[in-house]
Amino acid sequence: MNEKKYIRLWTVLVPVSAWLFYSGSAVFSSGYYSAILAILLLGSVLAAVYHSEVIAERLGEPFGTLLLAFAITVIEVGLVISIMMGAKGLETITLARDTVFAAVMLILTGIVGSCIIIGSLRYREQVFTLQGVSTALITLTAVVVFVLILPNFTVSHSGGEYTSFQLLFIALISLSLYLGFTMVQTIRHRSFFISPQNKLLADEQPQEHTGKTSAGQMYLSIFMLVLCLGIVVLLAKLLSKDVEHIVLAAGAPKSIVGVIIAGIVLLPEGLAAFRAARNDQIQTSLNLAFGSALASIGLSIPAIAIISVITGIRMTLGIDVKSTILLGLSLFIITVSLATGKTNIMQGVVLIGIFLIYLFITIVP
Repeated sequence: MNEKKYIRLWTVLVPVSAWLFYSGSAVFSSGYYSAILAILLLGSVLAAVYHSEVIAERLGEPFGTLLLAFAITVIEVGLVISIMMGAKGLETITLARDTVFAAVMLILTGIVGSCIIIGSLRYREQVFTLQGVSTALITLTAVVVFVLILPNFTVSHSGGEYTSFQLLFIALISLSLYLGFTMVQTIRHRSFFISPQNKLLADEQPQEHTGKTSAGQMYLSIFMLVLCLGIVVLLAKLLSKDVEHIVLAAGAPKSIVGVIIAGIVLLPEGLAAFRAARNDQIQTSLNLAFGSALASIGLSIPAIAIISVITGIRMTLGIDVKSTILLGLSLFIITVSLATGKTNIMQGVVLIGIFLIYLFITIVP
């Protein structure tokens, strides 16, 4: 008999408290209050992870990871757009690019590298379905080139920018590729995204779930997930000025703000991926990582692009030569590393090395 699962109380209290403290932010503006808001922001992110996993347990793979990737994208889009709309002039012209590029690098090197190391330390080797990873990588590579590299070589607009017509067309293609990947992942070739050790069970019982999560608990988690995502966007926007002041006071480049935003946005996904790798579910980790990277570009950029065109906000997407080299190296290494269908610790070490170089070069350009 399956043990009944209950929603943890803290995952309800923390986001509710965050909303209450946020409502008082207009009255209280001390550094201590900002620190409390930052703690509640982190707690709301962790609560979002928990509720996403509750929903994922009910829905099964790969729908659970797809839902979490979509939820993370909502946070990213809401945060970037809210900061861009609240700024003046050209202050945020590169914010979307910096955030998306940072998200891709964090995922490809930081999250995937850490997952491989975590899994290898415990299990030496882990196996995954090669077809699913290959499908994700070719889609991700194409979209990355369209969004972050191609703008540097168009002649209709200078400075790594697309014209409005070009931006909308690239956004449409990116969105189409993401939707096509989603269809392959969930319908046409769902087995490509299920770990080899779970394929037999999935084929025999494709519609069954664990039974530990009831429909009522799933609906409660959906409601709480919406609350968590909403307060994360609002708190992150509220604290963004403090982050910018800290970055400028430290003498660091303003692009660090994009890295920090990407780190906050990807925290739920990263924690879920690390937990899956520790439980010998590297396939789930890779599904989360690549799904989030694709959603970060395939969903975020179209949404941001449409709003930027409507509002007249300029947006630079093209990355510089240094970033192009690091991005190309990351895609090459991860493609070669995952070409065998097995992981080992050296693959993860190399990816983490690239991640540390990326962070160092960003801070000390």
